[in-house]
Amino acid sequence: MTDLALPQDGQPIVFRNGIVLTMDEAHTVLRDADVLVVDGKIAAVGPNIDAPDGVFEIDAAGGIVMPGMIDTHRHMWQTAMRGYGADWTLSQYFVWYYLEHGMKFRPEDIAAGNLISALDAIEGGVTTSVDWSHGLSTPAHGEAAVEALATSPGRFVFAYGNIHAAPWEWTQDPAVRRVITGARDDSRIFATQLAFDVPGDDGFPEAAAFAAARELGIPVTTHAGVWGATGDKGIDMMYQHGVMQPGYTYVHAATLSDESYQKIAATGGTVSLSTESEQTCGQGYPPASALRKHGIPASLSIDTSVWFSSDMFSAMRSTIGADRSLEHYIAHQTNDTVTHATLRVEDVVDWTTRGGARAIGKLDEVGSLEVGKLADVVLIKNDDSPTMTPIINPYGHVVYQAGRGDVHTVLVGGAPVKFNSKLVDRTRVPAARTQLENTLEFLRGSLGEETWNAGMFPEIPETEILSNPYQYRTR
Repeated sequence: MTDLALPQDGQPIVFRNGIVLTMDEAHTVLRDADVLVVDGKIAAVGPNIDAPDGVFEIDAAGGIVMPGMIDTHRHMWQTAMRGYGADWTLSQYFVWYYLEHGMKFRPEDIAAGNLISALDAIEGGVTTSVDWSHGLSTPAHGEAAVEALATSPGRFVFAYGNIHAAPWEWTQDPAVRRVITGARDDSRIFATQLAFDVPGDDGFPEAAAFAAARELGIPVTTHAGVWGATGDKGIDMMYQHGVMQPGYTYVHAATLSDESYQKIAATGGTVSLSTESEQTCGQGYPPASALRKHGIPASLSIDTSVWFSSDMFSAMRSTIGADRSLEHYIAHQTNDTVTHATLRVEDVVDWTTRGGARAIGKLDEVGSLEVGKLADVVLIKNDDSPTMTPIINPYGHVVYQAGRGDVHTVLVGGAPVKFNSKLVDRTRVPAARTQLENTLEFLRGSLGEETWNAGMFPEIPETEILSNPYQYRTR
């Protein structure tokens, strides 16, 4: 094999002599082992595998072979304005989104964000992303979002949302339902969800949206436990009305009571942690410890790169750091010392692989390297980097040492989409960049230079402080 060679379509592939994190139920780790991929699926895992004739061999020695990572909550359209809101609070995000920039996005702008976000995910070893697509103000926006995902490398869960309208209204729109069912039945889309929030309004108007999810046969993903926006009352409303179902995802789930966590656990819910977001926005302290306490399955997510890092290495690192910081802080309040960390690096690697697969209802297909599963495989290897040697504790290396630049190979369904540290289709980034330039020119022009700059550099102090981020609804 040469570095410039690429496997042909349908050619069997074998990774040789790597450290294999299978992420099976037992978390089996194999050293100097192989992973064989045939017809888009994992055909064998173990040492000295007999490969078929004509196999394409990838030297994984000095590297880590693991399942593709899974991001369970990313507002992909917002990648069109990557890094714009680095100094925001949650209130400023809502103002930006509902009153200024976000409301102006055209269907082609949604598509541009999705296209670059899809490539961003693959480049960092994320093979499956949940597109929490809550900027779909019209069915045309939804169609654009779906088409961008369907034509991009990777797997995508399309979560239809429209924060500009009431969920009990847009979920009843026949045109919206056609977009949702079209995505649900499109073989290019991995799965479909409904994305909306439950602030806890009296009368529980969201009941119609939950009914729509049942009618469409798809799960719900909802931002819960967000300080001042969606808290215990929303959870209580959902529980009282019997709409909390197994496999529903509660994003953030910070600032909740023990009773609310118990309701999520009792109804088979999962939580998507977006730790960088929770730390920066103030939804509440990242609740990894609360999830462990109540036995709630967890997954990890990016949230939005209009603000935060866009790779799961950062998500793992921030999650374990926040949890260990809290554990030490609590102990110090009583003059105690933590001698053994509770959350382990192995746990957060699980959350970004098996945990993600469990959250999207696809654990039988992805999330681990086991015979018969889809061949979504990542090789972390960088022979030119001193950071990649020695690899002693592979879980610790993935979480604390490696980065997206160390992702050498990414397979999705056995097809290489990144190889030799570069995206396979070199035409996609320039094409996406052209679309993004059009989007940025449109937004900047429609807003004007003053508003554009003011949004990027918010004044201190604010001229108005909203106690509840959802007060945008009263304007």
